[in-house]
Order: sequence, then C-alpha cells, then structure tokens
Amino acid sequence: MPGIAAEDRPPVSQCQLVAETLPSATFASFKPPLGRQQFAALAEDVTITYLGHSTFQIDTPGGIEIATDYNGWLRSARLPDVVTMNKAHSSHYTLSPDPAITHVLQGWNATNPGEKVEHHVVLGDAYVRNVATDIRSFGGFEANGNSIFIFEVAGLCIGHLGHLHHELTDKHYAEIGRLDIVMVPVDGGLTMGADSMSRTIKRLRSALILPMHRRGPPIGDFLSMFDASFDWRLSDSPGVTVSMRTLPKKPLILVLKGV
Repeated sequence: MPGIAAEDRPPVSQCQLVAETLPSATFASFKPPLGRQQFAALAEDVTITYLGHSTFQIDTPGGIEIATDYNGWLRSARLPDVVTMNKAHSSHYTLSPDPAITHVLQGWNATNPGEKVEHHVVLGDAYVRNVATDIRSFGGFEANGNSIFIFEVAGLCIGHLGHLHHELTDKHYAEIGRLDIVMVPVDGGLTMGADSMSRTIKRLRSALILPMHRRGPPIGDFLSMFDASFDWRLSDSPGVTVSMRTLPKKPLILVLKGV
C-alpha cells in the first residue's frame, strides 16, 4: 500500500490530554506548513487583542491573523486569514463574510442542525480545531449548536469558549486538552452563571484567563469566585503579548481594556 503524503496526514494536537486519531486537516496549500515547534524556535510571541464583545484578534509569529466570534464589524484594519463564529446572537457571526477570508469556520452545522461540525485547519503556523457543545434554543437545548475553538500556535494552546451554555463533561475536557490561555464569557447568566463558569475555569487550569462578553454584572462578580490561588489584574491595554516562556506561573485573570 502506498505511503500517505505528509500533507494528507492529520495534524497531531499538542493540547489534547488523550491521543486520538483526528480527521484529516484542511491545508492551505500542498506544501506542508512549517512545524509548530520549528516556528516556536524562530519566533515565539503571540499577540491577542480584544476588539469587543467576544471578538479577539490573534496574531501568530508567522503572520497569520485570526478573529474569534467574527461578526464583520468588530475587526482590525487588516482582513483576517481565519475567522471563527458562533450563532447564539448576530453579534457572534455574519452570514456575509468577506470572500477574501481564507477560512470561515462556523461553530454549528448549518446543513444538518444538531449534528457536530468538525474543523481541523492548518494555515501557516496555526492549527485551528473545535469542540462542539450544546446551546439553549427556544426553551430547550440544541445539540452541538456552539463550538469551543482551540488555536495551537507557537507551542501555546489557546481556547475560546464561545457562547458556552452548560458545564462541560469529562469527554469535553478530554477533547479540549490543555489550554494555556482561555477566553471566557463573564456575563453572569446569558451564557452561564458566574459560579458555573468559575468551576469550568478552575477545571481547565489555564495560566492566563481573558474575560470577554461582559453584559450587566460588574467584573468583580466574576473575580470574587476565585481564591488566592488566582491572581487578577486590570490592564490599561486591549492587547497582551505572550509566549510559552512568559506565561504566568500562577493563574492570572487579565481583564483587557474594553472588557
């Protein structure tokens, strides 16, 4: 049997707790991308900028720009290479993204609602995948209507919880794996209550926690759920530059300017 070409092999997630066979990735070209460890050796800094609501801009060392919960109007001057979206509200997605965006990743299955959608995309030095969760809908729950997107860049595991409406199962945590950085909604009830969300954050054990999606309750309501094992800081900047080398040793809740 002929061997499998390198560009056809599924990527290996460095962030997952349990090794498993992943579906084939979608590559930007037939040339295999430079390995993430090689990129980390060349340049290690990743910049994350809060653009508003639940939209962050992630700039990789290799020059890839990613936008989370992209709605088309919270954006940087440059068109992103990859956008992720969730459908809870129109502020989290757009049905008319710029056709020049290389990868538009919806966190729900538009063709077969209720079924999982799976993304495994490698572009430059970034690997983007998702973990499906349920979402509230018309008084009940719609299966697999939200996605937690995970970005593996320069050795870092960066997660965006999207519009998370329920606490995660052990299976979800296994699929997610390690998250060094997590973007978490802190609205206090539109997604989950502060107590439930804080339990999720404590279970993930991320080094850097970036609140987002704050509506109504003061940020102090969320911060009060954490004891002295967590640090917190209000930043005077909407962005943070981080690497594996500079991750805080003690979990830090960093409230970026604008949150």
